[in-house]
Amino acid sequence: MKIYLDVCCLNRPFDDLTQERIKLEAEAINMILNYCKNGLLILINSDGIEFETAKNIDNFKIERVRSILSLATIYIDSSEMIKSRAKDLMKLNFKFYDALHLAFAEAAEADIFLTTDDRLFRRAKQYSSIIKIPVDNPVSWLINLLQSQGDHDEIK
Repeated sequence: MKIYLDVCCLNRPFDDLTQERIKLEAEAINMILNYCKNGLLILINSDGIEFETAKNIDNFKIERVRSILSLATIYIDSSEMIKSRAKDLMKLNFKFYDALHLAFAEAAEADIFLTTDDRLFRRAKQYSSIIKIPVDNPVSWLINLLQSQGDHDEIK
């Protein structure tokens, strides 16, 4: 199963974990990353993720996110098709990076796009018939995934 984590997700484990929601999302993301490390999930990286990550002013977070991205086994380069798709999504009021990440995830044929950004999540649900991949929060997605697996040891 191929997953695309937006930059909000990639940074979540390094945010202020004193807030319960942030702590829960960070734990879910760390579990997802462990599944990637063990080859049960496939992490996608992209020019969009690299570009947005490089703009961060916190060098610690940049280094940590790049460490996470070393787990990625799929890399998607920019293309005219991705740029065009992102422009189309921006016409639906998606922010620049959100539209870009969705376009990269679609190009990668990701099975799931995960975000901790409530605004992006709501807009993606609003346009679910237009967006070609499912979008979810990592906590709810992981809970649903684990429930669907039951007692199985492998993620399908």
